[in-house]
Amino acid sequence: MQETDIRPSAAAAEGVRAADARPAGALPRHWPLLLLGAAVVPGVLLVLVGRSLDEPAVQAWRTVCLAVTVQALPFLLLGTALSGAINAFVPARVFSRLLPRRAALAVPVAGMAGVVLPGCECASVPVANSLIGRGVTPAAAFAFLLSAPAVNPVVLTATAVAFPGSPEMVLARLLASLVTAAAMGWLWLWLGREEWLKPSVVRHTGHVPGRSRFTEFRRGFQHDFLHAGGFLVVGAMAAATFNVAVPRTLLDTFAGSPWLSVLFLAALAILLAVCSEADAFVAASLSGFSPVARLAFMVVGPMVDLKLIALQAGTFGRAFAVRFSAATAVVAVVCSALIGGVLL
Repeated sequence: MQETDIRPSAAAAEGVRAADARPAGALPRHWPLLLLGAAVVPGVLLVLVGRSLDEPAVQAWRTVCLAVTVQALPFLLLGTALSGAINAFVPARVFSRLLPRRAALAVPVAGMAGVVLPGCECASVPVANSLIGRGVTPAAAFAFLLSAPAVNPVVLTATAVAFPGSPEMVLARLLASLVTAAAMGWLWLWLGREEWLKPSVVRHTGHVPGRSRFTEFRRGFQHDFLHAGGFLVVGAMAAATFNVAVPRTLLDTFAGSPWLSVLFLAALAILLAVCSEADAFVAASLSGFSPVARLAFMVVGPMVDLKLIALQAGTFGRAFAVRFSAATAVVAVVCSALIGGVLL
């Protein structure tokens, strides 16, 4: 049988050698054309499409979307920067040293820690996983997981800006979120089972010896900002679409009923998955709903949404994520209705 020559040709070998000789991270050969196309093509499409989108409804959509994004962006920037700084400069073992040894007391202390330690939803899941791996009781770790993105200073300041002249809204959000976080921690102590937590590799969230702290800060900040910024834009677009496209009769159906409005905005918060640093501005734009319903939107969103459910399922297991998310949604709605009914 005649053997087939499988050796590469001289041209192919030269191409392989040229590709290997290219340094890692080098730009493609035709990068100027790619850059020009990326700059020109979207602009041309926007101009062509924009000429046919001068209807009042489209203009209203653009105004709402831009207003929500511009108002929320500074708080998102500050929140992710603080979260990245804590990730790089504050070791995770600090939390375990500050918590009481008794689990029942550690739960509210961990919940209160979220008031002074900012963190976004995306960072709270790996931080909670790391705390459990360092010996912190899961109930306290879960209380911190829920409270950190909901009651940190950046979120409360953003809420005060989004609802000017309404300090009772800020107080209601703080109390409802803290009560929900503590209640879920105690509920885990009562009904939680270790077999619901899948064995997982603890991801380090503090400083790694030998690495630059500034590099860790930069990478953490970049990841959190780009990840949360995408959800912010999507949430702003969804809020604008909701304000413009949803018929007023449908809104009146839900807004006219106290309980239906609360349940509707709670479900909307789960679907929109808006970053906690920005959800107050989205809630403020839903002016047709009652203050209690908008409070439920701000309390449920940072604790239960689609991206958080996915993160929890990947970190702790699907059995945990389904039970914990469902219970958190119910507790958050009840706490929002009770506390909002008293304060608002």
